Amino acid sequence: MQAVILAAGKGERLGAITQMIPKPMIKIAGKPILEHNILMCKKNGVEEILINLHHLPHVIKNYFDNGEKWGVRITYKYEPKLLGTSGTVSNYKDLLGEPFFVIYGDNYFDFDLNILKQFHEEKRSDFTMALCQVDDVSNSGIAELRNNGRITRFIEKPINEETNNSWVNAGIYFMEPIILEKIKNGYSDFGHDVIPFLIKSDYNVYGYKMKKKVLAIDTPELLEKTINNS
Repeated sequence: MQAVILAAGKGERLGAITQMIPKPMIKIAGKPILEHNILMCKKNGVEEILINLHHLPHVIKNYFDNGEKWGVRITYKYEPKLLGTSGTVSNYKDLLGEPFFVIYGDNYFDFDLNILKQFHEEKRSDFTMALCQVDDVSNSGIAELRNNGRITRFIEKPINEETNNSWVNAGIYFMEPIILEKIKNGYSDFGHDVIPFLIKSDYNVYGYKMKKKVLAIDTPELLEKTINNS
């Protein structure tokens, strides 16, 4: 199986912390977050990993090299200009020939990827998103869904929109290669562009409710909280 791990973000809200280290290389429980994600992939049968790079790319490449130490094969693509979450995945479309995972490389997960894959197959889904619950949804993408898990609406980082739902994008997808045809070249974003389009176009888009929370490190306060809870 294959996974695209998004690892190019600058992590600007972390200030000085990410001036010398890429956000996915921040250590939690003794290892870089990106290493935890690679180990999660390997544990779940994902052995081909595609990683995008932008901010301080040499730090990531020098640490992981070709992935052999972790029992995986890593292919990198450097983005001189950020392509966005879905633009990055589209940039790898020549290498993606089967259903694959997309993982946000700066989130700290402890998740069985095969559960998401099985759910995706049972629902005959085109695009499946792992969901988790958070107290503050203002910095997350919110999914509104039916009892069977089908997503009927997706709101990226709501500001003034009312919603009673606390199930948000956890940053792990499993998707069919056909979706790559619907992603435009250049910059695009899953939350703003692709997911709303798929729902509107009546593709099968489903959400799997994770039992565990995802630990985010978007701000120094969240990073400190994650470190203390890990």
